[in-house]
Amino acid sequence: MTYPFGAVVGMDDMRLALLLNAVSPAVGGVLVRGEKGTAKSTTVRALSAVLPPVDVVAGCRFACDPAAPDPACPDGPHDAGAPGPTRPARLVELPVGASEDRVVGSLDLERALTEGVKAFEPGLLAAAHRGVLYVDEVNLLHDHLVDLLLDAAALGTAYVEREGVSVRHAARFLLVGTMNPEEGELRPQLLDRFGLTVEVAAPRDPAERAEVVRRRFAYDADPAGFAASWADEEAGLARRIAEARARLPRVVLSDGALRQVTAVCAAFDVDGLRADLVTARAAIAHAAWCGRDEVTEDDVRVAARLALPHRRRRNPFDAPGLDDETLEQALSDARPDEDPPQGPDDGGGTPPPPPPPGSSGDGGAQPETDGGTAASPPSTAPRGEGGGSTEAAPAPDRAAVAPADPFRTRRLEVPGIGAGVAGRRSRARGDRGRVVGATRPSGTVTRLHLTGTVLAAAPHQVARGRTGPGLRIAREDLRQAVLEGREGNLVLFVVDASGSMGSRSRMAAVKGAVLSLLLDAYQRRDKVGLVTFRGTEAELALPPTWSVEAAAARLTGLPTGGRTPLAAGLLRAHETLRVERVRDPQRRPLLVVVTDGRATGARGGDHLGQARRAAGLLAADRTAAVVVDCESGPVRLGLAGALGTALGAQTLRLDELAAESLAATVRSVREAA
Repeated sequence: MTYPFGAVVGMDDMRLALLLNAVSPAVGGVLVRGEKGTAKSTTVRALSAVLPPVDVVAGCRFACDPAAPDPACPDGPHDAGAPGPTRPARLVELPVGASEDRVVGSLDLERALTEGVKAFEPGLLAAAHRGVLYVDEVNLLHDHLVDLLLDAAALGTAYVEREGVSVRHAARFLLVGTMNPEEGELRPQLLDRFGLTVEVAAPRDPAERAEVVRRRFAYDADPAGFAASWADEEAGLARRIAEARARLPRVVLSDGALRQVTAVCAAFDVDGLRADLVTARAAIAHAAWCGRDEVTEDDVRVAARLALPHRRRRNPFDAPGLDDETLEQALSDARPDEDPPQGPDDGGGTPPPPPPPGSSGDGGAQPETDGGTAASPPSTAPRGEGGGSTEAAPAPDRAAVAPADPFRTRRLEVPGIGAGVAGRRSRARGDRGRVVGATRPSGTVTRLHLTGTVLAAAPHQVARGRTGPGLRIAREDLRQAVLEGREGNLVLFVVDASGSMGSRSRMAAVKGAVLSLLLDAYQRRDKVGLVTFRGTEAELALPPTWSVEAAAARLTGLPTGGRTPLAAGLLRAHETLRVERVRDPQRRPLLVVVTDGRATGARGGDHLGQARRAAGLLAADRTAAVVVDCESGPVRLGLAGALGTALGAQTLRLDELAAESLAATVRSVREAA
């Protein structure tokens, strides 16, 4: 018994976005972003109960419509108009760990090659046809699977191809993804493929929170009775969806309304034209939902608030959002009843404010403020320089310095060949990449190595009685292709924030370099973590996470000053990596130590020796590492280089991180030759 859709408290934007997609799946799905415990999953699961039931062809695994069966259905052909059963619309949940075969379906290559039979086992896309496909934590799903889902949702068709054997079937569904931004963002090219997006948060009003708890207790105590008390509300929503679907083809998008759609998209400088198409489709769906036969300005306003916030991001660290004044100005400038003015603008006053969420179904997404961390003003605190290997007076803390502009970095990678999750950093063997060999399969063949199979079968043809053309292939001849691609790693940053890092301009350059490496990690599908050390101790400022945005925010707000407990920073990194090896043993780590190599402490002692012994622990674990030498000035002590030697790591100066510096080095070597 699912929780009733109408009983959800608040969540007006999310419910409206889901309902608009239920009216018109061509809108392109919904991405729901929000903190944990905000009833995202509960609301999505409740949606399927208010969707109109569907008629299906009896015995068809692909839910073909008896009135218009798919002519290419693998279970077909079906006779049009044949009576069939009616069943509720399905909600299919896709687990984060699902394989490609589980999503799109699988072909039995063994039977195809040895028996000539095209045997196809449908996947989750077939099960979701004419229903809802729900992906919780969609930001943790691998990009190529998200691409498959979005392509199928856009085309209404799923394709499965293996070694020249192909199957296609209809796959039209309402795609809903939910995610917690703390676990990392979706990449911009994937964000753009979702039609609408909404931000959800727990209500702050005590009375509203109390009502949530009250209803949940009532549901848990008697699910059937609670659902019965909301049955009329659910039936009314189902009727309204069916009526809106019937009205949808009659809704007119006038030239004036279309001009408003394109003006709003242009005002927010979104890339490409998908935003215009989605906004127009959402506006048409909203008009149908509200019982109108023509798109109005209010429909465009609501559609823009749902379709544009995630498309206006200019870089991965921008927070999604929409400026309300810009939206209203764009709507006003393109208002159809305002011809090009002959004199001063007489727009007729302030445009009407948007209707409150949930009123008569006209709710719209609440505008977000532009996120980001503001840089602190320059500090006037004294600039104390951290000490070397000898004792020095502690420098006072300084306010956080804003990082310098990021740049494109050279690729840092883990040596050897791994077997981790697919990404873009280090070499790895997995289920994606280029073919580098063949091997005997340990189970079902999923990637056939045709040449290896033929070579294995060739010596046995006489013994198998082959007398004519063709090749006789047995099960033991089949070979699995070995693929080599790239994996994502855990990049753990260990950043020196002590007074020895010197001036504000130098610390800004250091933060800019780390921010650049974070951006590189984002693009290469890495997990990231951040350890900082200053004063008397080291801190795990950010446990390993997918959210490079969180790491960037922590870095930007990082204050500096005090002594340099380098050994403590390395020991904290060692402990962090030990725990992560237990949690995620296949993900190989890359340690990036950003320091000038100096080490001081609160009391006298061999601080450099302690740091080198801590580095030896990491080297003993064969942790791949890179030391970024931040030392500057005419006299260099070379302490960072010595630390790199103790770690068994590559050492790069701060100005050698940029990809351009590597290209310049290559050019100079070629010119000298």
